[in-house]
Amino acid sequence: MNNLFKFDNDNLIDSDYIVGTDEAGRGPGAGPVFAASVCFKDIKNKTIDKLSKLNDSKQLSERVREELYEIIINNSVWSVKAGTIEEIEKYNILKTSLYTMQKACYDVISKLASDNVIVLVDGNKLIRDFKFKQKTIVKGDSKSAAIAAASIIAKVTRDRFMTELDKEFPMYNWKKNKGYMTKEHIDAVDKYGLTKWHRNKFFEKHFSKSEQLTLIKM
Repeated sequence: MNNLFKFDNDNLIDSDYIVGTDEAGRGPGAGPVFAASVCFKDIKNKTIDKLSKLNDSKQLSERVREELYEIIINNSVWSVKAGTIEEIEKYNILKTSLYTMQKACYDVISKLASDNVIVLVDGNKLIRDFKFKQKTIVKGDSKSAAIAAASIIAKVTRDRFMTELDKEFPMYNWKKNKGYMTKEHIDAVDKYGLTKWHRNKFFEKHFSKSEQLTLIKM
C-alpha cells in the first residue's frame, strides 16, 4: 500500500495533484464501458491503513471491492462515467474507453482547487485531445494508488449496472458473467438474439462462423 502511494508521490513532480484513471468493461460483448477517475486530495495515514487491501480490481474478491469502494468514495475526489453502446459501435471500444476516461478526469479536475495536475492513465494509450499533463502507466492498477482506486470504482459501478440489467434480461445471466462472452452468454444469444445492450460488432465473427458451419453442413 505504501508503495502505491509512494509511486504516485514520485510522479507528482511539479504538479499539485495526482489523478488516476482506469476503465472496466472493454472486453464484454454487452453493456457500457465505465471509466473512473480518482484523486486522493488530502490522504491521511489512517485512510491509507483502511486501504491496505487496495490493488488492481481484477485481483480482488467482490466483497473486498465493495468494501474498498465505500472507503474510496468517502476519502477522495472521484468521478465515474459510462461509454454508451452507440459510442462503442460508432468509434470502437478503445476510443470510447479513452474518451470516457477523459470525461471522468475533467469532472474530477473541475472539483480540485488547482488544475495543475498530472493524470496517470492505466495502459499504454494516452487520452486524445486532452489539455492536462498525462502519463501512461502499463499495469498501473498494480502500481499506482490512484489508478487502483479508479479501477475499483469503475469495476464496482459496472458490475452493479450489469446486475440491474439482469433483472430485465435474466436469460443472459449478466449478474454472473457481467456481459463477458462466456459460452453460456453466447448460447443465450444464439437462442434469444441480441438486445439493445449488446455490442453487435463483438458478435460479427461468431455469427459469421455460425453461418459458415451451417453452409458446411448443408
